[in-house]
Formats: sequence, structure tokens, C-alpha cells
Amino acid sequence: MNIKEKIADVKRHWRLKEGSLQSGLNIFKYIGPGLLVTVGFIDPGNWASNFAAGSEFGYALLWVVTLSTAMLIVLQHNVAHLGIVTGLCLSEAATRYLPRGASRFVLGTAMLASISTSLAEILGAAIALQMLFGLPLIVGAALATAICTALLLTNSYTRVEKGIIAFVSLIGCSFLYELTLTDTDWGQAAAAAFTPSLPEGSILVVMSVLGAVIMPHNLFLHSEVIQSREISKTGKAGIERALKYEFYDTLLAMTVGWAINSAMIILAASTFHNQGRLVDSLPDAGELLTPMLGSGAGIVFAIALLLAGISSTVTSGMAAGSIFSGLYDEPYDVKDVHSRAGILISFIGAFVVLCFVGDAFKGLVVSQAILSLQLPFTVFLQVSLTSSRKVMGEYVNHRYTTWLLYAMAVFVTSLNLYLLWELVFG
Repeated sequence: MNIKEKIADVKRHWRLKEGSLQSGLNIFKYIGPGLLVTVGFIDPGNWASNFAAGSEFGYALLWVVTLSTAMLIVLQHNVAHLGIVTGLCLSEAATRYLPRGASRFVLGTAMLASISTSLAEILGAAIALQMLFGLPLIVGAALATAICTALLLTNSYTRVEKGIIAFVSLIGCSFLYELTLTDTDWGQAAAAAFTPSLPEGSILVVMSVLGAVIMPHNLFLHSEVIQSREISKTGKAGIERALKYEFYDTLLAMTVGWAINSAMIILAASTFHNQGRLVDSLPDAGELLTPMLGSGAGIVFAIALLLAGISSTVTSGMAAGSIFSGLYDEPYDVKDVHSRAGILISFIGAFVVLCFVGDAFKGLVVSQAILSLQLPFTVFLQVSLTSSRKVMGEYVNHRYTTWLLYAMAVFVTSLNLYLLWELVFG
């Protein structure tokens, strides 16, 4: 082999190496939408539901987080496919393909759910402001609402989004780290994570944890973020590439959420339940960070809660804007009047309801249970669309996927009916 042939051989070798590396890095082009959705997955509503579950029932309700996360991965993956293939968000697709009455009803309930979501997020931020500055809840809620409205309507949220997500993630990692500092019965915790049980009086908390994990607005938000990338216009090769890599984004993000939510329950169980203490306020839960941060734990906890509240309020507003603009068969666009109207309806509606909330912590827990009541409507809507060849073409759901999704919807509906039965006759 002469020198020219050797040089050519070396060039071919490095082209192959670069091609393999480029192929491996392709996944990072599709990482992002799932992580944005995860912001709502560890919001103040989740914190309250998890602390209530762990402090009152110990490890017993860990299975709810595990089951909810497994269901969430399937649902988020499925709704992302809708956005990739059709170029439509869930709300737009409902308006375009469903009978007008049916789509208006489901999207109307979704808007009500978005108000309940925003209520929890704004309330969490208000509690944080009360912890930090002693502001009355109403004043703090008004301030949080104004800040989030300004961030969204001016589209300035993107400038601080990464910083907020990074700080909230840091606190999530702190919860995970604290697991090494607590006296945890890992055998019992592992068993509880996969063994269903319903302790007496737990159904409301079960529904709250379920609603806090599988949040209806996140299904709308995920499809909106995905469709905004206009992958459907990249042709068959582009669509199939996105379908391939999107699952890793969803799996990564939801697994992170599962770990943090489970850690919260375990910490609450180890720290409070074992001492016979029931957490009925988020400031009390701030003690969880004391082993690692000492006397400053309450301040750090409050800052994290404030940033979690603000970031999740913003994503809740984005989802509401997407739902409302979809009613008019339009994509989310913060400059459009319908998207802006959806944001304001969600935020103002949440603030008005918040004015009548007496117990802030219970309000957080109940708000998440309300999300669970709406969830079956969204899931049935999603399955009807992704199982339609008219909507999805050759990328329509496989038969087993359709039955799995319907089974999830029936399961959540059954839990809702049981909750209502308990509330009325229990």
C-alpha cells in the first residue's frame, strides 16, 4: 500500500468514526421537551401530595408513584407521537378531528383542570414568599401571578428558564442525596414501591399523588412543544428518526421525576411518619433539608419552592394557552389573542379560587385530586386520536397500545368513582 492509499484509508476510518459519533449524538437533538414537562412533575402540588403520603402512610403509597410514572411514560410517549406525525398539538387535533360538541366539552374540562394546576403552582409560590418575607398568602399569590403573567406575555421566561430548572433540579438532587442520611428501611420501601395497598383513609391522597404525576395539562404541553418543532414537515425519514429518539427523552425525564417524587415520600416517611408526625404544611416539610443544610434549610427550601412554583406556573400557563388556542384550531403563540386569553383565564381563575382557600396545604392536595378527575377525559381523547388511521396514517397505534391506553383510562376512572363513593358514602 503506497502513501496515498494509506492516507485515503485513514480518512475513511475517521469518516466512519465521525459518522458513528454523529449518530450517537443525534439523541441530544431530541432531548428537551420531556425535561420541560418534568418541571410540572416536581411542582408544589407534587411536594404537598408526596409529603402527605409519606408522613401519614409511611412507605405504603410508593407504589402509586411507580405505577403513575409507568403510565405517564406510555401516555407522554404516545402524545408526543401525535405532535411528531401530525404537526398538531392535542388540542388542535381534537378540534380538527372530533365532533364540535365532544371536543369543546373535553377541552373545556381541560381548561378547568389547568386552573386547578395553576392554583397549586401559584399557591406554592405564595407559601414560599410567606416563608421568606412574611407576606400574606393573597399578597404573595397576586405577586406570583403578576410575575408569571409578565414572564409569559413578554416571552422573557426563556431567559431564566435554564437557571430555574437547574436550581429546582439541584434541590431534587438534594432530596436524593438525603436518602443516604436517613434511617430508611430499604427492603420495605422497595416492596412498597411495587406492592399496591390502600390504607384506610388514603384514597384522597392516592388520587392526589396520581393527579400530581399524570397531570392532564402536561399531555397538552408535551404535544405542543413537540409539534412546534415542525418535525412533520421533515418527511418520512425525519419523522421516523424523531419517533425513534423521542422515547429516550421521555424515558429519561420521567425516570428523573419518579426518583425525586419517590425520594420525597421516603424522606417524609423516615423523618415524620416514624416519629408519628403528620405534615400539614410545606414549611414543616422544609425540615427535610436540615441534615444537609443545617439552620439555613428553611430558607433554601423556600427558595426552591418559590422557583418550582414560578417555573411550573409558567408551564401551566403555556399549556392553558395551547388548550385555548386549540379550540380555534391554532397553535400556541404568545403573541396571539387566543393563546393570551388561555393564559389569563388559567391564572385569573386560579387566583380567584385561591382567595377562598382556607387551608393552603389541603388546597394543594385537593387540587391534585381534581386533576385526576379530569384525567380520563384527556386520556380517552388522546387514545381516540392516536388510534385513528385518519389522524395518524401509517403511524396509527398498534392494537396492543390502544388496549393498554384504554385500560389506563378505565383504571383511573375506576379510582375516581371509588373516590367519589368514599366522599359521599364513606
